[in-house]
Amino acid sequence: MHVSRLVLHSFRSYDELDLTLSPGVTTFVGSNGQGKTNLVEAVDYLSRLSSHRVAADAPLVKQGAERATVTAAVVKDGREAVLEVEINPGRANRARVNRSPMPRSRDLVGLLRTVLFSPEDLALVKGDPAERRRFLDDLMVLRLPRLAGVRADYDRVLRQRNALLKNAAADRRRGSEYFDSTLSVWNDQLVRTGAELVEARIGLVDELAPLVAQAYAAVAKDAGRNEASVRYLPSVPLDVPVQGGPDTAVSAEGGSLRRRIAEAFTHELASRRGDELQRGITLVGPHRDELALAVGTLPVRGYASHGESWSFALALRLASFDLLRSDGDDPVLILDDVFAELDVDRRERLAELVADTEQLLVTAAVAADVPAVLSGTRIDVRREGSV
Repeated sequence: MHVSRLVLHSFRSYDELDLTLSPGVTTFVGSNGQGKTNLVEAVDYLSRLSSHRVAADAPLVKQGAERATVTAAVVKDGREAVLEVEINPGRANRARVNRSPMPRSRDLVGLLRTVLFSPEDLALVKGDPAERRRFLDDLMVLRLPRLAGVRADYDRVLRQRNALLKNAAADRRRGSEYFDSTLSVWNDQLVRTGAELVEARIGLVDELAPLVAQAYAAVAKDAGRNEASVRYLPSVPLDVPVQGGPDTAVSAEGGSLRRRIAEAFTHELASRRGDELQRGITLVGPHRDELALAVGTLPVRGYASHGESWSFALALRLASFDLLRSDGDDPVLILDDVFAELDVDRRERLAELVADTEQLLVTAAVAADVPAVLSGTRIDVRREGSV
């Protein structure tokens, strides 16, 4: 899979851009602030409909414009499709494939698959659990796009349930039949969608764990193949394995994994009801889960050195790439200002690992930072908004 053409209208610093791309390595070189990251951000946005730099869409639209569009011609197995998203801050985005409108913009997710590594990825290992949940969910949806709808449904139900709990303290009817029946409806929907998300995450971590260990050993100096580990920690107590291993994603004794999760979820909601009413927030569910990262016996967060943290963040992205590749085709790999952050040994090891990628997009302020093995097409980003 590769992008053969990228067209931007009012995206970030670009009024208009029409750029031809080729398979292999393309390096965008330019001083900081010239707009090179905006180019790869646009490609990645078309894949996931979210940015690796900002949480909202408004900053993606050039100042003074009402909307932005990102269009890319994507080639897979010799066939080309034109994907387009219209970004409308404050309103619904619109998506098209070969000029035909999609029912929902999220239907675009997964048609182009990307893996992006950037300095912001240190938050994966040093930041809050929400960063790691987002990492899992983004990868999960790229592999199984239908889960984008499940995730959206869970978020919607969670907002509604939280609103009900928040208002409960001031609502004298909270012990009434009305309150109980309304909460029961939201509980049922929360359990249904949440159990499916947790099941999918557990299965994903099961596949990802050995790839993370392998990637960490490849990029971290003197690291062993079993030194890095990832483990899924659900907020719902489960009596089934939840870390990488052969039993994780299979049926547990007494019923399927999803059913066991749903039963435990329902029980935990009942037992935490008093706490939830007091705090006005949902305390159980996939929005409270964690992906635990460790080097040896110690957690990465708080214990790993700067170099180990970088290596672990890189291992997570390389493992994601290998997992997507195992599905049948290479995703587009993006390395955004990465080589400047790595020492010479890690640069060379990373370059060797990704040199055979079908399409690799690299940004660099200094061309010499990119190892020679990744020589290919070079595009100079000369000033803000132009190439």
